[in-house]
Amino acid sequence: MTEKEIVQGCIKEDRHCQQELFVRYAGKMLAVCMRYTRHRMEAEDILQDAFVKVFDNIHKFQFKGSFEGWIRRIVINTALKNYSKKSFQQEQIGLENQPEHSTEPESYKNLEYEEILRLINRLPEGYRVVFNLYAIEGYSHKEIADMLGIQESTSRSQLVKARKMLQGMIVKIQKIAV
Repeated sequence: MTEKEIVQGCIKEDRHCQQELFVRYAGKMLAVCMRYTRHRMEAEDILQDAFVKVFDNIHKFQFKGSFEGWIRRIVINTALKNYSKKSFQQEQIGLENQPEHSTEPESYKNLEYEEILRLINRLPEGYRVVFNLYAIEGYSHKEIADMLGIQESTSRSQLVKARKMLQGMIVKIQKIAV
């Protein structure tokens, strides 16, 4: 079944097409949700909410651009709406006493994808959301600021602090591995 047939079937509320769409994209979109949550159950709730929105709004998809990208945008917006409900937005962690480390690129070569995701998941909520939006999803600081209702400078600051924390975690892992 082609993507266009699936979309057209979903517009007609064909359950088979809806199931096909979910099966085709749920795994990838759950991975997106996992980057914005700390627990799988929370990610699954966001995924479910996002797919309800996809099915409710699928008639608005105009076959311009990537359908997967359109779904991803809904998933990210749903995850951000969930995030904004939490009180973690102003979360700050003092890094003043953190020593500056220069992490060489070789430090990263032995890390597995799953391990990197676990490290990202250990970041404080605000840092993690900005890091995901900027480094993984490719949004600009202006777009992030608009989405989260923060200043661009706050987005930049959160990203710098997230990177510094990740580098520290990676250095620690590399020292343990040696």
